[in-house]
Amino acid sequence: MPRRVVVGSRRGGAPHVRHLGAAGGVTGSCHLLEARGMRFLLDCGYFQGRDSTRKNAAPFPFEARDIDAIFLSHAHLDHCGRIPRLVKEGFRGPIHSTRATRDLAEAVLLDAAAVARDDWERWQRHPGRGMAPEPLFDETHVERTMGLFSDPGDYGDRGEVHPGIGLSFIDAGHILGSACVAVEIDSGSGQRLIFSGDIGNPGKPIVRDPATPPRSDLAICEATYGGRDHRDMPATVVELDAVVMETLHRGGKVMIPSFALERTQELLYVLFDLWKRTRLDGAPVVLDSPLAIDATAIFLRHRELFDAEAAKRIAADPNPFRFPALIYAKKPEESRHWNDHSGPAVIIAGGGMCSGGRILHHFRHHLGDPQSAVVIVGYQPEGGLGRRLVDGADEVRIHGRRVPVRATVHTIGGFSAHGGRSDLRRWVLATGARRVSLVHGEPEMLEAFRRTLAADGIEAIVPRLGERVGFPGPAG
Repeated sequence: MPRRVVVGSRRGGAPHVRHLGAAGGVTGSCHLLEARGMRFLLDCGYFQGRDSTRKNAAPFPFEARDIDAIFLSHAHLDHCGRIPRLVKEGFRGPIHSTRATRDLAEAVLLDAAAVARDDWERWQRHPGRGMAPEPLFDETHVERTMGLFSDPGDYGDRGEVHPGIGLSFIDAGHILGSACVAVEIDSGSGQRLIFSGDIGNPGKPIVRDPATPPRSDLAICEATYGGRDHRDMPATVVELDAVVMETLHRGGKVMIPSFALERTQELLYVLFDLWKRTRLDGAPVVLDSPLAIDATAIFLRHRELFDAEAAKRIAADPNPFRFPALIYAKKPEESRHWNDHSGPAVIIAGGGMCSGGRILHHFRHHLGDPQSAVVIVGYQPEGGLGRRLVDGADEVRIHGRRVPVRATVHTIGGFSAHGGRSDLRRWVLATGARRVSLVHGEPEMLEAFRRTLAADGIEAIVPRLGERVGFPGPAG
């Protein structure tokens, strides 16, 4: 059990960072930067997976009103999900992000509030079916949160958030609007911190590849896949195509739990190409996620962030977000229709880590069907339902019910929005940082990447939860 770390109220001293989430684990990104008497949070995200309910409800190790500002790297829930709770408890400072991150964060947080409310109300009606946590915030807190977002800038713009402290965002190539956060302290003669957020996987459709980060003194780098590289995208597409067509031929459903931001849009991109070649034997592609549908509309408002090929393809008709086989299922009754549908179909549903969302209803109805298939296209945390499926569980519990697993389960890792070991190493080397703090990874991935960087002569640290990491001293 992780120990609770309490950060004191004293301000001053040398600039430093305390790692208060995603330290020794993947989710709950939250890092406290103290510099020039100010306190800034780099992200404030949900924990997901094992023991996440307790972790998310635990008191913050600081007073919310003592945080001066939040620098948000991107809109995934494990990076922004606890911000409304922070606002609920008294945070009133500005939130800095890119424009697309602000727009996506609103959709993500409103969806999280609605899902938590619905789960809580369902449990109150049927208290024997497992246990739902009481919501940490509601739509009112999300509305107040959105009112705190500052006037966002573009990639590369630099602004001063406090005398002597500069801030800029660099394209991370992870999801739409994702950024590496560069913080300059006493610019010109001082030090620079670079926070990776999540580094993208180059060569993916839609968003541009990660940009080169600025030279920095201290780097905080994710290591989700710090121990290995990904399969290349063409081979990944071939594998997905084969699973989809084989499942449809035998009359089953292809169930894909997917992150609403980026992963879903990339899947539509690939399935559109498959539809053009095969018409999917007449089967529909059902996007059963209100959040993913809203996110797709936001993507279309930010085409300036697409790579050149994606911008050209989206301008055509039909296109990956609008073609005859594609059905958007936003209303609950539309989702229930596809639970009961007897024919073959491809169903993309939230959520990506199988910890909630409409995918659970599809699993409950169709995991027991040996003609159907589950396709895992994203990271599954230890202790979660998705990880149990990947590990070959014969039975799982969903909404308090035991559900047999007879559908085939396929893990297709090349869709990851995270860079692999070589991409992360290239990013760290580009920063020139003499000290690197490794976060957002499972212990074996963190340690593997630490050894990789050590071979390059880089001082890499794997911090514990709550550990303080200072800037390196003068070189030489």
